[in-house]
Amino acid sequence: MGRTASDGQILRDSRRVGKVLARVGDKWSVLIIVLLGGGARRFNEIKRSIEGISQQMLTRTLRGLERDGVVKRTILASSPPQVEYGLTNLGRSLSKPVLALGKWACEHIEEVNEAQKLFDEGKRHAD
Repeated sequence: MGRTASDGQILRDSRRVGKVLARVGDKWSVLIIVLLGGGARRFNEIKRSIEGISQQMLTRTLRGLERDGVVKRTILASSPPQVEYGLTNLGRSLSKPVLALGKWACEHIEEVNEAQKLFDEGKRHAD
């Protein structure tokens, strides 16, 4: 089981932590983890559910998540054989914070868009 990290620990281990965050924090990984949080899916189900992801990017992202121990790939005994992807225990432990991040993005997308627009127009944000 993982240990609980303090803010200081995260900063001291920033290189190692950064590598993990680069994988689990990219947009495709977040969307895949959110989707698989609802249960295992076949490759084409995942591709149809995530707008804009290419087959190559989906393959690359799933392999990376599998390598990191977040996703498990299962070959189903069918004719022809099919592959199913689901979250591991580690992936399920990541699902809740990733879902919270996704919800935050949905709730604040208009504010972020407005801030970007103001910034691009040369105006600064007042907080």
